[in-house]
Amino acid sequence: MRPIEYIGAAPMKKKRRSSFGGWLLVAFAVALGGFFLRPLIPFLRAQTDLTSSANVRESITTLESDGDFGSRLAAAALERTQAQVNYDGSYFKIDFPNGDIAPNRGKAEDLIVRAYRSLEIDLQVDVHADLRENFYSYPQIFGSKGPDTNIDHRRVQNLQRFFTRKGQLLGVSQDSEDYGFGDIVIWQLLDGNKHIGIVVPGPGAKKTEKWVVHNIGNGPQWEKKLFDYSIKGHYRYGE
Repeated sequence: MRPIEYIGAAPMKKKRRSSFGGWLLVAFAVALGGFFLRPLIPFLRAQTDLTSSANVRESITTLESDGDFGSRLAAAALERTQAQVNYDGSYFKIDFPNGDIAPNRGKAEDLIVRAYRSLEIDLQVDVHADLRENFYSYPQIFGSKGPDTNIDHRRVQNLQRFFTRKGQLLGVSQDSEDYGFGDIVIWQLLDGNKHIGIVVPGPGAKKTEKWVVHNIGNGPQWEKKLFDYSIKGHYRYGE
């Protein structure tokens, strides 16, 4: 039998699709993003520069020259922003007195305790002394059967009660003039948890503003967040 001869157009090879169009779209997206983000770059750089180590040192020098206790506490808080601290709210067994967890770990309360210790005030000792004598005057929300020197001073609710009992209870307002450097502020966050920080001056040209030093998860930070959360307590403690 004779083979059947195919008559028709020759089969065409499938053309390889060009990726030029895809790369063109990527390039366009990058260019468009750069166009809109470019104005933000100076702003972001300015924010970083504001809390630079140089501005920290300048502010600390100014505060320490003031000499009053609140300014020195604010300076000690700003000094904490130079430490690398990973957020850690775990329970640890620590020494007493002057006990502390590893210096590269901590939470908001640890920042407060460490700042006060720079001024030779040990909140671990002070809180324990008052709590031992007045255990039921403190919040009974932790399931503790008695004082615990490992953790009592590392709880915002206990610090709040201690500052209310032993410190100066100040008014809560939305006026920054009512807050002094070195004041302790306690907030309630949107998730219902309480948080604590220290009032400090703003950096550089913003030194007349009231900023805070706190640790809300990213280590000690110098930020303009005094009124970002609901203020539930305002105190002064020390000298």
